[in-house]
Amino acid sequence: MSYIDGFVIAVPTANKQKFIQHARHLDPIFIELGAIRVIEGWGDDVPDGKVTDFRRAVQATAEETVAFAWVEWPDKATRDAAMKKMMEDPRMDPSAPGNPPMPFDGKRMIFGGFEQVEVKA
Repeated sequence: MSYIDGFVIAVPTANKQKFIQHARHLDPIFIELGAIRVIEGWGDDVPDGKVTDFRRAVQATAEETVAFAWVEWPDKATRDAAMKKMMEDPRMDPSAPGNPPMPFDGKRMIFGGFEQVEVKA
């Protein structure tokens, strides 16, 4: 079964195009390293919760939009090998010449890896 990496970030709303450019730069690297697909989502209907919500999770301000992304891998072994390669890949370094800078505060990004579960209806 597939393995999923999920990401939630707060992006300054004014940086939407920079976010898209950043994704256009990075997403092909995920695919090159074995990902099945990468999905990027820009917050459209992200309600405030009574106890917790996406905005609070990433400390989003009124000037920020919550973005949600996930990477689907064929399995955890492929993902783990790709993550190791990404840590050494200069294309992943936002401070390297020619790479787009991160258009959001990476310290507030939440992320995790998830095993896919089979659910039969």
